[in-house]
Amino acid sequence: MEPIAARIDPRHVGARHQSLHHLVANAAWDDAAVLRVARAHVLDAMERHGAVAAWIVDDTAFPKKGQHSVGVARQYCGALGKQENCQVAVTVTLANEAISIPAGYTLYLPESWAHDRQRRKAAGVPDDVPFRTKGQIALEQIAAMRIEDVPPAPVVADAGYGVVTAWRDQLTLQEIPYMVGVTGETTVWPPGQAPLPPRKPARTGRPPTRVRRNARHCPVAIADLAARLPERAWRHVTWRQGTRGAMRSRFACVRIRPAHRDVDRHAPRPEEWLLIEWLRQEPAPRKFWLSTMPPETPLSQLVRLAMLRWRIERDYLELKDQFGLDHYEGRGWRGFHHHGTLCIAAYAFLAAERARLSPPEPLSFLRAPRLPAGFRPRGAPRAA
Repeated sequence: MEPIAARIDPRHVGARHQSLHHLVANAAWDDAAVLRVARAHVLDAMERHGAVAAWIVDDTAFPKKGQHSVGVARQYCGALGKQENCQVAVTVTLANEAISIPAGYTLYLPESWAHDRQRRKAAGVPDDVPFRTKGQIALEQIAAMRIEDVPPAPVVADAGYGVVTAWRDQLTLQEIPYMVGVTGETTVWPPGQAPLPPRKPARTGRPPTRVRRNARHCPVAIADLAARLPERAWRHVTWRQGTRGAMRSRFACVRIRPAHRDVDRHAPRPEEWLLIEWLRQEPAPRKFWLSTMPPETPLSQLVRLAMLRWRIERDYLELKDQFGLDHYEGRGWRGFHHHGTLCIAAYAFLAAERARLSPPEPLSFLRAPRLPAGFRPRGAPRAA
């Protein structure tokens, strides 16, 4: 804030700095309303590059010392790749292959904070904010965006969200298609199989109504299923052009039924897509996804949707490196959200300018011309 104050009012830097600090930390403006304006600004420019292709759910962590900053606790910190003292914010990003913008930004409040009245009061946490898992926060953001008529799209998330069956069920209940990562231990019914029907009713008592399994007829882990797939099930797919050339890998997709606790159900779960990435030279599959995209969806479209999650990684990188998303030094709930909202609003301006100035497909994906045989750049050892 000091460089901004010096730029707009060099003669009264101290006073301007205090005003800016009050604007971020204490002023009673609605951060959700500002996010809506920023989102609308980007959506208008995004139309040149196609419709919204995905709502990407993810979270980002900010390493933090001490115990008084709102929401700080020892938890998994993605920035460091381990358990560490940090704050975590949950986001939902609107994206297509050219443009993306975070449309929701909410601090995750750990249980140790949610049930500590003294710390809540000191940090200004609103009374109506209970403990919510990251998945619940994401579902609330998705519900709010649907009420606001944001252009619908499938939800994309990593395995941190996708392994939670109840979370996927909530998306299905709202008729929202998804493409979510899962782990190799996730169990499914192989193609063409399903749990056994309920047992035949006895002469007395209530008739059985729940599906069942036995030692001979049971689901398998998707890592084991991947190892059993025939060679003809695998195909190489190119999903986009990167800075180092075509992004390409080996995939298989099959129709399966998730098997998590289905013995408590009265009917088998509906069929879904299982997408697997496994390079031939690697000993085990890289990644797995479950998806409720329509059965007629081609493999190439499934792959492009799964790989679209790279947009959020780029967003986080630029928001932190160039817009100071991780520079907030205050301790309060309101300041944390105001700071993040202002960073995202500035990023939205940049995203909209990129969309306005960048040519749409296919011009933006033209390949560079081939270099002549024997070409050596100026200054290369052989040229010298």
